[in-house]
Amino acid sequence: MGVQSDDVVVIQKAKQPGEPCVITINCPDKTGLGCDICSIILEFGLYITKGDVSTDGRWCYIVLWVVPCSSPLILRWSNLKHRLLSVCPSCSWSFYLDQPATCSASSPVYLLKFICVDRKGLLHDVTQVLCELELTIQRVKVTTTPDGRVLDLFFITDNKEILHTKTRQDETLEQLHAVLGESCISCELQLAGPEYECHQGVSSLSPAVAEELFRCELLDREIRSQALSPDMAILKKASVTVDNSLSPAHTLLQIHCADHKGLLYDIMRTLKDCNIQIAYGRFSPTTKNCRDLDLFIQQKDLKKIVDPEKQSALCCCLKVEMLHPLRVIIANRGPDTELLVANPVELSGKGRPRVFYDVTLALKSLGICIFSAEIGRHLTSDREWEVYRFLLDEKCNFQLSNMVARNQIVDKVRRTLMGW
Repeated sequence: MGVQSDDVVVIQKAKQPGEPCVITINCPDKTGLGCDICSIILEFGLYITKGDVSTDGRWCYIVLWVVPCSSPLILRWSNLKHRLLSVCPSCSWSFYLDQPATCSASSPVYLLKFICVDRKGLLHDVTQVLCELELTIQRVKVTTTPDGRVLDLFFITDNKEILHTKTRQDETLEQLHAVLGESCISCELQLAGPEYECHQGVSSLSPAVAEELFRCELLDREIRSQALSPDMAILKKASVTVDNSLSPAHTLLQIHCADHKGLLYDIMRTLKDCNIQIAYGRFSPTTKNCRDLDLFIQQKDLKKIVDPEKQSALCCCLKVEMLHPLRVIIANRGPDTELLVANPVELSGKGRPRVFYDVTLALKSLGICIFSAEIGRHLTSDREWEVYRFLLDEKCNFQLSNMVARNQIVDKVRRTLMGW
């Protein structure tokens, strides 16, 4: 006995403009399922207004109310349903949590290479096309030549797993040519070769830049530049409390914090990496720009969290992710000005969705051209980070050597990433 795939994910579209759509998921449970679902919803440019999660340990029922973010992509509901189905475990009553997971082979990486005449907003326009086509950017290398041309290398994977077909490749190139127009000199798409391995890392970071970018705790004077909330009091309200008195089998986590785009994903990602299972959860609507979550949780051994040290460590991790899940700084790279953005990578190896899209959108809105860009991974002592590096063109409306101007750029990028 099982559940038909049409009943596993049900999307009820809004009846009136401005009302949320309702996504219902009814499938076998697995640790980290909530994180995988929130990641896809964030990738599709949707914001979760409220949600409910419940499970008996084997089967789960999830209801999420979603609305488009301020900068939505073209939304294809059938594609969203297909992607959500792809992360749901096998819909069979014989499914058990202790069965080994079946992992599909890694998606092949393709190299998209194009040369064109540079212009403001070019990189974001290309990124938007790739996102709307559901092509995930794994690595990127962008270089501007002295004669005003730009060479872009995008290493991409296809969420639809059909980029090997001529139809899909033609569609991709056609849409890119449409946005590039006459400025396009050449555009090629092929399977990536050894050059992909050469772009796996990032250029070495200086010790001072690495310390500032990956610092675990923020100094008081840095709270505004990193968290950039218009209300400092909201940030200081961020709290996580643990209560073991309300349930004989579960620990209650009560979370109160400033709201931001992807908040539920950041919380679920942290719990997934800590092997924490959610038995019941409620994600309440925003009240005065703050969010409240009640989560009844268990460890992987299905026991409560009673060790004070484990409780403290979990609360600390959650607070860090709520206050500054993304790091944004501006630094000098020789004579040039560099914008750096970093976000933690899931233990599964997946990075945060839409970061490159949001950063290039913010820079485009500021009228700042990107001289070069790269994406890579950086290992610190306790975790892996995805690092985005942008060398900014000095020919813009900002005096990049001026600290006030730099803070304005950081503020704009940060607010775009956080949905503020």
